[in-house]
Amino acid sequence: MTLVKSLLALFFCLLAAPAFAGQAVELTANPVDATGHVTLGELFDGAGAAANVVVAERAGPTVVLDAQRVQAFARQYGLDWANARGVRRIIVRAGAGAEASAPGRNVEVLTYARSLATGEVVQPQDLIWAKAAAAPVGAPRTAEAVIGLAARRALREGDPVSSRDVAAPMVIKAGDTIEVIYRDGGITLTLQARALANAAAGDSFNVLNTASKKTIEAVAVGPGQAVVGPEAQAIKAQRNPSQFAAR
Repeated sequence: MTLVKSLLALFFCLLAAPAFAGQAVELTANPVDATGHVTLGELFDGAGAAANVVVAERAGPTVVLDAQRVQAFARQYGLDWANARGVRRIIVRAGAGAEASAPGRNVEVLTYARSLATGEVVQPQDLIWAKAAAAPVGAPRTAEAVIGLAARRALREGDPVSSRDVAAPMVIKAGDTIEVIYRDGGITLTLQARALANAAAGDSFNVLNTASKKTIEAVAVGPGQAVVGPEAQAIKAQRNPSQFAAR
């Protein structure tokens, strides 16, 4: 009798469960939206019956969603997203044929989700879209335009993002002891030097040769590394093609 009761209890529990409870789904590789209404089907492969459920509204060219909130929202509709990669923000882009915002509405602008110190590198979770009366001068159209760049100055939470706020992150700081490399054909020479200025990757800057005490110009290529000679000239030519064009 006890076994029969247990089987009946299990049967009724299964009947009470939602039809698509616990359905495992994976985040779409590059979520896009064409209507301004971001749905579970646009975010997750295999959303099934929950595909048309609206998660958020997109008024700008992209919208940044909090992954933890999306995960909890999806769970309410029986979708189980494990988020094994630890995604913190989901960026949804406007797809082909996306509807434009109606004239006269407040515009969506990219803002800082937290305050950033000078030199701090902007991460996806540091940005969020918000409504404003107008976009500031130099406002980026997408979050990707500033992600990975470093703050030129202290930036406050809630302020609109401008391209003038950020620059390529410094890979070398003034006073650092760095490695300067000369390569030409099969020849490679390396010397130690002291950086006389800050530099981002690709920047030209002066260094002091610690052995000869002479100042030379080098090009930064990574943390603690710079190059001189043909490799440096090639980098300069790529950054300033008109300067090196034949006359």
